[in-house]
Amino acid sequence: MKFREIKNNVFYCGLNDKERKIFDELIPLEQGTSYNSYLVNGSEKVAIIDTMYPPKADEYFKNLDENKVTKVDYIILNHGEQDHTGVLPELIKRHPDAVVVTNQFCKNNIMEMLFIPEDRIKVVRNDEKLSLGDKTLKFIIAPGVHWPDTMFTHIVEDNLLCTCDFLGAHYTFDDIFADDSENLAHCAKRYYAEIMMPFRKMCQKYVKQIKELKPEMILPSHGPIYKNPEFILNLYEDWSADNAKNLVLLPYVSMYGSVAEMVNYLSDKLNDAGIQTIKHDIVSDDLGDLAVALVDAKTIVFGVSMVLCSPHPAAANAAYLVNILNPKTEYISIIGSYGWGGDLVGKLTCIMSNLKAELIEPILVKGRAKTDTFQKLDEMAKAIIEKHS
Repeated sequence: MKFREIKNNVFYCGLNDKERKIFDELIPLEQGTSYNSYLVNGSEKVAIIDTMYPPKADEYFKNLDENKVTKVDYIILNHGEQDHTGVLPELIKRHPDAVVVTNQFCKNNIMEMLFIPEDRIKVVRNDEKLSLGDKTLKFIIAPGVHWPDTMFTHIVEDNLLCTCDFLGAHYTFDDIFADDSENLAHCAKRYYAEIMMPFRKMCQKYVKQIKELKPEMILPSHGPIYKNPEFILNLYEDWSADNAKNLVLLPYVSMYGSVAEMVNYLSDKLNDAGIQTIKHDIVSDDLGDLAVALVDAKTIVFGVSMVLCSPHPAAANAAYLVNILNPKTEYISIIGSYGWGGDLVGKLTCIMSNLKAELIEPILVKGRAKTDTFQKLDEMAKAIIEKHS
């Protein structure tokens, strides 16, 4: 990806990473990701907004060199995580007069994580401005739309808003401008689910603030640039809304088929009543798909086999993920199969202690489901149908 002008001497200088398979060593990437960096060429000063992921350092500096970026006055850091700051130590060596501009939280992070000298850093506060001559950068401190150190940078005269991780997508592209496609919406939702959903209330706050600002374009740090900001803002407005959808998510692990049998039975009952269900095999299915389903699910019913008197480790891992992503789910339950006993319900609900969801009476069976088990599943389906009506 070469330099490309976005508007009036504001340039894209980021890179695609189509080969990256997993992010944060947790969630698989369907098509890699992009790391966006922007160069703002003012009449008096030059600023780079966000830098680059360390494995892409050589390609990034080659790109800057080929485009004759010989002078950088300011390096703006909207967030301290190293997919945006990793090449900063080398960048300040190459530009010894450049000043790193960021907020107090991010200053602390880059000093501890990257050993950036304190005398190279300028701290800015909310609504503070920085002049580049004919261009002004205005900083909006936005903690909680990912890390406590997050901020946005508004390129005022051009009305371009750099939102760092907020409103991003793990999405690679040839054209830097968003195509507003279903595929992009899917990737953006997957990104929201994995990264922003735990901060849903803060997402609501900053979507409203950005809509009031009315930027001409939104420039995130992952994914394409939105020439039509309403596309991504409206999606975030929907995903972060307080009301869940008419959806039951059924994450399950079934060692010998008994749990799968119960999950399938419950799913069919709910589908017949007009409730959408998503079954997710915790062991074999993509963890990112589980996260996406959590965005909308009104009810989650875990299907769990037991291992040595405890929930199957894969189920415990999924429950832990649900807990930290903290979706707006209103109801949870558990259906399980055991060999000799144990505390399945107590241990799983303890793992999901963050959820403010009502517990529907769980169903446990020794071995295979029996006549009374299916009767209990009918009762569970009836309870869910009533709560979704």
